[in-house]
Amino acid sequence: MFDVYRNGKRELLVLSNGSAIPVVCSPNKWRKSRKRVLKVSDEIKSAVQAQGYYVRSLRVTKERTI
Repeated sequence: MFDVYRNGKRELLVLSNGSAIPVVCSPNKWRKSRKRVLKVSDEIKSAVQAQGYYVRSLRVTKERTI
């Protein structure tokens, strides 16, 4: 299982269940998501196994239309 956190900058942090928030990410105020996540993508799973965490921005880039 995985714990999912969000912050005010619309970033997503994924950790393995019961892990502490890494020092690299601690300056931001993270709020834990209430939903339990049982399954994640292979990209996220491999990053959590290698680094201990996975961080990405949730911002959607808008394409300009002319």
